[in-house]
Amino acid sequence: MVDQPREDPRGALVRPYAVTRGRTEPRRDIALEAVLVADSAAVQESRFAGHDKHRIATVCENRAQSLAEIAAYTRLPLGVARVLVADMVAEGLLTLHSAAPVEAYEERMELLERVLSGLRRL
Repeated sequence: MVDQPREDPRGALVRPYAVTRGRTEPRRDIALEAVLVADSAAVQESRFAGHDKHRIATVCENRAQSLAEIAAYTRLPLGVARVLVADMVAEGLLTLHSAAPVEAYEERMELLERVLSGLRRL
């Protein structure tokens, strides 16, 4: 039996963070439950912004998606998706609709539990 070369498990994380040029903090704070949308013109424009940004714009084309959903659909680490999405909002490629402020802690936890439940169904 011939030994197969093992892949470096760090390789799967290095490439996404290379997309953000090593940045781990977004330029603007975007909540996990914040809703983002891209119109058709933004999707076309995103073709020139890079493969990952174009994938994100396509996921959000005329469909409201949360930051958590975007990370799940694109299979990007949440930190990478957060940086790219913040850049795209600044560049006008995504429209940010902040989630409504929630007064009670229980209501906020219920919302987060629904988001996690939806992600588990993917």
